[in-house]
Amino acid sequence: MQVISLCRAGVFGLSVLALVSCDETANFGEKSFKSQYANARDALEKGKYEQANRGYLRLMPTSGALQPRLRLELAHSYLRSGNFAAAAKEARGSAGAQTGSGKAAAMAVQATADHELGLKALAAGDVANGKGLLKQADTSMAWIIKTHPDMDPLGVLAGRRASIKVRLKAL
Repeated sequence: MQVISLCRAGVFGLSVLALVSCDETANFGEKSFKSQYANARDALEKGKYEQANRGYLRLMPTSGALQPRLRLELAHSYLRSGNFAAAAKEARGSAGAQTGSGKAAAMAVQATADHELGLKALAAGDVANGKGLLKQADTSMAWIIKTHPDMDPLGVLAGRRASIKVRLKAL
């Protein structure tokens, strides 16, 4: 009788262990972090933004020195999904925690999000807020283009900036 109880307890324990090992949120060291990061990054690249966002947010508490990078990728995911306010917020946080090209990359996401938010504000009739956001985007893009021209090899930021300047002149 006691042997059967021990066997049942052992089978139950192994079942729980198997279930936990399949759980993507279980954190069992570096390999698990890498696996979770790969899943979040893959979701971002495949356009599964909600899945990517959940993955990045799950990684944040244990990301350590990688947090600015994860925040940038989360900001990118928010930007691609059209959540411009969240993208701008995360990108600002990432830019504030970095220097050099990391800061410039985060500022590019932030500026793009600010541009989109500015356009939305203008479309809603909020000229003061829209103009402020466009000016903020323009300032950030100008800094990126001047200090890190390699971040805009195809002129996308420069083109967006030109569009912002035209829109600001009309206001």
